[in-house]
Amino acid sequence: MKFLIINGPNINMLGLREPDIYGKEDYRALQKFIYECCTREGIEPVLYQSNHEGAIVDRIQAAYGDADGIVINPAAYTHTSVAILDALKAVRIPAVEVHLSDIAVRESFRQISYPGMACLKTFAGLGFEGYRKAILFLKDYLIKNSPPA
Repeated sequence: MKFLIINGPNINMLGLREPDIYGKEDYRALQKFIYECCTREGIEPVLYQSNHEGAIVDRIQAAYGDADGIVINPAAYTHTSVAILDALKAVRIPAVEVHLSDIAVRESFRQISYPGMACLKTFAGLGFEGYRKAILFLKDYLIKNSPPA
């Protein structure tokens, strides 16, 4: 099983950017957390981070026929990117959305998630733990919905 794990803009600045909201651990710690979680579950993780919307769209499209699932934290593009929504819909790879903070209790402009409209589920406000929950949910979903051997 292979998962593409996408992180959007400014996730590479974890630990520096608003640590009271996003935590004190850096992006390297997040990568390590994701790799360890996936390894324990027998999942091959492919991590990708970009601050550029088009690059994220390109990476989603490149996952077609290659990844079994997508875990995505679109970050600031959550609230603006119909392009990422359309890419997720186009490839039809099961996807789960993650947010380190709880976007439902933040500023009003953060209340809508365009990419989330193409996702099976969203985990928000759980910090790094949200990634683990997303990975486990997606693995379970794929096992339950795979055609019989």
